[in-house]
Amino acid sequence: MGNVNCVFCGCIEQASIGVVEKWGRFDRLAEPGLNFWNPLAGECLTGTLSTRINSLDVKIETKTKDNVFVQLLCSIQYRVIRQNADDAFYELHNPTEQIQAYVFDVVRAHVPKMNLDELFEQKDEVAKAVLEELEKVMGAYGYNIEHILMVDIIPDASVRRAMNEINAAQRMQLASVYKGEADKILQVKKAEAEAEAKYLGGVGVARQRQAITDGLRENILNFSHKVEGTSAKEVMDLIMITQYFDTIKDLGNSSKNTTVFIPHGPGHVRDIGDQIRNGLMEAASAKVTE
Repeated sequence: MGNVNCVFCGCIEQASIGVVEKWGRFDRLAEPGLNFWNPLAGECLTGTLSTRINSLDVKIETKTKDNVFVQLLCSIQYRVIRQNADDAFYELHNPTEQIQAYVFDVVRAHVPKMNLDELFEQKDEVAKAVLEELEKVMGAYGYNIEHILMVDIIPDASVRRAMNEINAAQRMQLASVYKGEADKILQVKKAEAEAEAKYLGGVGVARQRQAITDGLRENILNFSHKVEGTSAKEVMDLIMITQYFDTIKDLGNSSKNTTVFIPHGPGHVRDIGDQIRNGLMEAASAKVTE
């Protein structure tokens, strides 16, 4: 605050205000700059107050509605009201203790009505309640509350560990859901690709067989026209024998050391030709019947 100054003049610093008394009683406020007073008339500068914004950090421990002990760190920013500096000078001996007491009272009245999650979500509401109460009380003492910030909410260490474990479990569950969806999409795409590959493979085989059939028909017709006296059956038998020997040749040239036992002889070749013809005739008969 300052000591009694019984000289004739003095300078008040910027962002400060002086309190002048006359015969021990408040007389007036001295603005920043050079000020004069008359000690012979009982006037003197009793003290000065800073009008800068001050910050007070208050740490409160309390309990929530769900019986969780928490520590709240509040930052209160306040300043002296210039016009009411005499009230701030004379009414309160220690304004920080007064502010701290009201902060404790308001916080401990509101926080026990909230769950821990609600406290984190509505911490601004708690700060607003503290601001309203302090403005109403401290305004009468010449102080203005500029801002109140709920800087931090610190639950008990065991509660923090439990909250982290719950959060980790929820994230693992969500990751499992996403992984399952990804695996499902992968399986579906794989099945679609296999189905498409089989379809295209079937189309290729059908086209191959169609080309073979067209080629055989063309060869039979050409051979019958060029060699008189041959029937289609004889030409077919000749082609089957040629294909038979080509197949044996391909098996012999194979790089794999696999032994294949197949019946060999003209009779067996004829039997194979008869089976193929019978199959073709049965298929043609079935189409006619339909």
